[in-house]
Amino acid sequence: MFTDDAFRPLDRQECLRLLAKVPVGRVVYTLRALPAVLPVNFALDTDASVLLRTSPGSELVRAVNGFVVAFEADDFDPVTRTGWSVIVTGRAALVTDPAELKRLSGTGPTSWMPLPDSVIIRIESELVTGRELQGTYSAA
Repeated sequence: MFTDDAFRPLDRQECLRLLAKVPVGRVVYTLRALPAVLPVNFALDTDASVLLRTSPGSELVRAVNGFVVAFEADDFDPVTRTGWSVIVTGRAALVTDPAELKRLSGTGPTSWMPLPDSVIIRIESELVTGRELQGTYSAA
Protein backbone atom coordinates (compact mmCIF):
# COMPACT_ATOMS: atom_id res chain seq x y z
CA MET A 1 0.00 0.00 0.00
CA PHE A 2 1.20 3.51 -0.74
CA THR A 3 1.75 5.80 2.21
CA ASP A 4 0.66 9.45 2.32
CA ASP A 5 4.27 10.58 2.00
CA ALA A 6 4.59 8.65 -1.27
CA PHE A 7 2.93 11.58 -3.06
CA ARG A 8 4.73 14.89 -3.45
CA PRO A 9 2.77 17.94 -4.64
CA LEU A 10 4.24 19.61 -7.72
CA ASP A 11 4.36 23.36 -8.24
CA ARG A 12 3.10 24.98 -11.43
CA GLN A 13 6.52 25.16 -13.12
CA GLU A 14 7.26 21.48 -12.40
CA CYS A 15 3.83 20.54 -13.77
CA LEU A 16 4.40 22.45 -17.01
CA ARG A 17 7.90 21.01 -17.42
CA LEU A 18 6.50 17.47 -17.09
CA LEU A 19 3.57 18.16 -19.44
CA ALA A 20 6.02 19.25 -22.12
CA LYS A 21 7.64 15.79 -22.01
CA VAL A 22 4.63 13.69 -23.01
CA PRO A 23 2.74 13.65 -26.32
CA VAL A 24 -0.66 12.43 -25.13
CA GLY A 25 -3.14 13.43 -22.45
CA ARG A 26 -6.88 13.29 -21.80
CA VAL A 27 -9.42 16.06 -22.04
CA VAL A 28 -12.25 15.72 -19.51
CA TYR A 29 -15.54 17.41 -20.34
CA THR A 30 -19.31 17.05 -20.04
CA LEU A 31 -21.25 15.32 -22.78
CA ARG A 32 -25.05 15.16 -22.49
CA ALA A 33 -24.79 15.83 -18.73
CA LEU A 34 -22.31 12.99 -18.20
CA PRO A 35 -18.52 13.03 -17.76
CA ALA A 36 -16.54 12.20 -20.88
CA VAL A 37 -12.82 11.56 -21.34
CA LEU A 38 -11.02 11.63 -24.67
CA PRO A 39 -7.33 10.82 -25.24
CA VAL A 40 -5.70 13.47 -27.41
CA ASN A 41 -2.32 14.60 -28.54
CA PHE A 42 -1.53 18.17 -27.52
CA ALA A 43 1.01 20.95 -27.37
CA LEU A 44 1.71 23.60 -24.77
CA ASP A 45 1.64 27.21 -25.90
CA THR A 46 4.06 29.84 -24.61
CA ASP A 47 1.44 31.06 -22.09
CA ALA A 48 1.09 27.47 -20.75
CA SER A 49 -2.28 26.92 -22.43
CA VAL A 50 -2.99 23.41 -23.68
CA LEU A 51 -3.63 23.29 -27.44
CA LEU A 52 -5.62 20.60 -29.25
CA ARG A 53 -6.21 20.25 -33.01
CA THR A 54 -9.39 18.62 -34.30
CA SER A 55 -12.00 18.70 -37.02
CA PRO A 56 -14.25 21.79 -36.98
CA GLY A 57 -17.40 19.64 -36.90
CA SER A 58 -16.23 17.28 -34.18
CA GLU A 59 -18.28 16.42 -31.13
CA LEU A 60 -15.36 17.66 -29.03
CA VAL A 61 -15.64 21.20 -30.43
CA ARG A 62 -19.36 21.34 -29.72
CA ALA A 63 -18.91 19.95 -26.20
CA VAL A 64 -16.00 22.10 -24.97
CA ASN A 65 -16.10 25.47 -26.75
CA GLY A 66 -16.78 28.11 -24.09
CA PHE A 67 -16.87 25.65 -21.17
CA VAL A 68 -14.53 24.82 -18.31
CA VAL A 69 -12.77 21.51 -18.87
CA ALA A 70 -9.92 19.55 -17.34
CA PHE A 71 -6.89 18.17 -19.11
CA GLU A 72 -4.78 15.43 -17.54
CA ALA A 73 -1.50 13.84 -18.54
CA ASP A 74 0.73 11.46 -16.64
CA ASP A 75 3.63 9.08 -16.77
CA PHE A 76 4.21 5.98 -14.66
CA ASP A 77 7.02 3.43 -14.37
CA PRO A 78 5.60 0.15 -13.05
CA VAL A 79 9.05 -1.25 -12.25
CA THR A 80 10.13 1.57 -9.93
CA ARG A 81 6.54 2.49 -9.01
CA THR A 82 7.28 6.13 -9.68
CA GLY A 83 5.45 8.63 -11.82
CA TRP A 84 3.46 11.81 -11.93
CA SER A 85 0.08 13.22 -12.85
CA VAL A 86 -0.74 16.80 -13.87
CA ILE A 87 -4.17 18.36 -14.27
CA VAL A 88 -4.86 21.65 -16.07
CA THR A 89 -8.29 23.17 -15.50
CA GLY A 90 -9.64 26.11 -17.44
CA ARG A 91 -11.99 27.44 -20.07
CA ALA A 92 -11.73 25.91 -23.54
CA ALA A 93 -12.27 28.03 -26.64
CA LEU A 94 -11.68 27.82 -30.36
CA VAL A 95 -8.77 29.94 -31.52
CA THR A 96 -10.30 32.33 -34.06
CA ASP A 97 -7.82 35.20 -34.32
CA PRO A 98 -6.15 34.94 -37.77
CA ALA A 99 -2.73 36.07 -36.52
CA GLU A 100 -2.87 33.58 -33.66
CA LEU A 101 -3.92 30.79 -36.01
CA LYS A 102 -1.03 31.61 -38.31
CA ARG A 103 1.43 31.55 -35.41
CA LEU A 104 0.06 28.24 -34.12
CA SER A 105 0.03 26.60 -37.55
CA GLY A 106 3.75 26.01 -37.20
CA THR A 107 4.03 25.37 -33.47
CA GLY A 108 0.65 24.02 -32.46
CA PRO A 109 -0.28 20.36 -32.18
CA THR A 110 -0.55 18.12 -35.20
CA SER A 111 -3.51 15.80 -35.68
CA TRP A 112 -3.19 12.04 -35.33
CA MET A 113 -5.19 11.70 -38.50
CA PRO A 114 -4.92 13.79 -41.66
CA LEU A 115 -7.57 16.50 -41.56
CA PRO A 116 -8.54 18.43 -44.70
CA ASP A 117 -9.67 21.23 -42.41
CA SER A 118 -8.87 21.70 -38.74
CA VAL A 119 -9.39 24.01 -35.79
CA ILE A 120 -7.35 24.60 -32.67
CA ILE A 121 -8.87 24.51 -29.21
CA ARG A 122 -7.09 26.40 -26.43
CA ILE A 123 -7.54 25.33 -22.80
CA GLU A 124 -6.49 28.19 -20.54
CA SER A 125 -4.27 27.04 -17.67
CA GLU A 126 -6.27 28.73 -14.92
CA LEU A 127 -5.48 25.99 -12.38
CA VAL A 128 -2.48 23.68 -12.72
CA THR A 129 -1.98 20.95 -10.12
CA GLY A 130 0.08 17.84 -9.99
CA ARG A 131 1.66 15.24 -7.83
CA GLU A 132 4.57 12.89 -8.07
CA LEU A 133 4.50 9.29 -6.88
CA GLN A 134 7.87 8.70 -5.28
CA GLY A 135 7.73 4.91 -5.14
CA THR A 136 7.30 4.45 -1.41
CA TYR A 137 5.45 1.15 -1.22
CA SER A 138 4.89 -1.41 1.49
CA ALA A 139 3.20 -4.78 1.05
CA ALA A 140 0.94 -4.47 4.12
